[in-house]
Amino acid sequence: MNQSNFNVSSPTFVSGTDHSRRSANYKPNIWKHHFLQSLHSKYHKEEFVMVLNKLVMEVKSLFAQETNILEQLELVDWIQKLGLANHFQKEINGFLESINPSEEQDLQVSALCFRLLRNHGFAVLPDMLSKFLDKNGKVKRTISSHAGDVKHVVELLEASHLGLEGEKILDKAKICARNSLKDIFSLSSVNKDQLYETVDAERVVHSLQLPSHWRVQWFEVKWHVKQYSKEKNMNPVLLELSKLNFNMIQATLQLELKELSRWWENLGIKEELSFARNRLVESFMCAAGVAFEPKHKSIRKWLTKVIVFVLVIDDVYDIHASFQELKPFTMAFERWDDTEVVEELPTYMKTCVHALKDVTNEIAYEIGGENNFHLVLHYLKKAWIEFCKALYEEAKWYNKGYIPSLQEYLSNAWISSSGPVILLHSYLGTMYQVNDSMEHFLHTYKDLVYNVSLVIRLCNDIGTTVAERERGDAASSIVCYMKEEGVSEEKARKHIEDKIIEAWKKINKCYGCCSSCWVVEPFLTQAINAARVGHTLYQNGDGFGIQDRDIKKHILSLVVEPL
Repeated sequence: MNQSNFNVSSPTFVSGTDHSRRSANYKPNIWKHHFLQSLHSKYHKEEFVMVLNKLVMEVKSLFAQETNILEQLELVDWIQKLGLANHFQKEINGFLESINPSEEQDLQVSALCFRLLRNHGFAVLPDMLSKFLDKNGKVKRTISSHAGDVKHVVELLEASHLGLEGEKILDKAKICARNSLKDIFSLSSVNKDQLYETVDAERVVHSLQLPSHWRVQWFEVKWHVKQYSKEKNMNPVLLELSKLNFNMIQATLQLELKELSRWWENLGIKEELSFARNRLVESFMCAAGVAFEPKHKSIRKWLTKVIVFVLVIDDVYDIHASFQELKPFTMAFERWDDTEVVEELPTYMKTCVHALKDVTNEIAYEIGGENNFHLVLHYLKKAWIEFCKALYEEAKWYNKGYIPSLQEYLSNAWISSSGPVILLHSYLGTMYQVNDSMEHFLHTYKDLVYNVSLVIRLCNDIGTTVAERERGDAASSIVCYMKEEGVSEEKARKHIEDKIIEAWKKINKCYGCCSSCWVVEPFLTQAINAARVGHTLYQNGDGFGIQDRDIKKHILSLVVEPL
């Protein structure tokens, strides 16, 4: 395909003091400081802690009751979906360890059992699901005219996303489940109005849009509360606990966001860097998506600050700076302690570099203390330098009008995705170990960091390609593949979607190999959550660039509107 086919719209320019500068035309921030400071909740009061503990004890008693395997599995599943798993880790692990997955069960039990065991790092083979699949690409034993059977097929679809590379049974299960669901909802013999009124119909749409394994758990709690309230066997105590727990955590998040908003206001760089996305609240939403539990307050604070600067620096490279300015800007990070290099930069760049260094020093000290400050700072500096060098490489491609091959693009783009910077802060903040463990981290979790970063990058590309092409940005993975293979945008998108699926299979493998070590489990969960945040941000466009759509709803749910 001729390269001229990839011409993009002329970029928008705004007048600068020394030359014309590009503009992304980002809308002003909609989350004003005075609004954030006005947030309040009664649920941070101590009296609610006593109520919560009482309800937790009542729910714990449910694990001791004599119930069938399906009821026990559904209890564990609902506890997780309602955001309550951190209160019942001992009970959940004890129950899952007692399961014999080889026992003969129906489809719903087998699929749910497989998903829960895999989700918790248990070694379980997918063979237990093969008996439910026929040779015609459909699910066996499904009475398609009954809406109740939809639940079984949805469970199979959800389970299929826990697959590893080479597990063809789960690839087939995914196809069979999708085909069967399409059949169920297209049969003329079915009373569609009645079917679509069921709770199962909502779940089908939800699952087909994005599987639960790829969704941020905490962002889904309210949706699941609504679903659980409709359940025939709904337990009112569990429902009450889920609502109270959500509201109490929301109260905690409100206090944190108010504190971060004061930090952002006092930092005093917004005016000098007004060309960049001012997205503190969205950054906090991402941080909460990675680690929502109250005990991870520090991690949320650090990640919020990291993501704020990821956006600012990205906009310097992609939008505002001239290409000539970018080499000394990149060098200022490479020579981190060389103040002379920084002082030669334009004012807006000096402001950016000084602010990032101050924040990185602060984070390094809070993580490492006096003893390990310099060691933590060494690794944090290295991550930021690699991030900036990757952005500079993309700027060079753009300046030359060069469109790399997909593989060349991805070998750089996984770093420019900011995934490595984010996951390094997550690891250090979670593990509180530096010394020898850092080399262990860089070696042991290399594949995990790469594939999580790849998901973030590819989700970003799928969600922002149209907007970036319209304003004349550098080529994305989709454009690279279109040029390399001479295919349509539709086929290129399908290829990138397949690469996301491949990356998730590798993430699942990394999690399964390492999750048996309880010490690293919090970091593993946060790493996977980072990939899930990528899906949330870019599922329906650019979640950072456009504030008043889906992401606004997530933020309102997360920190403004209680249950």
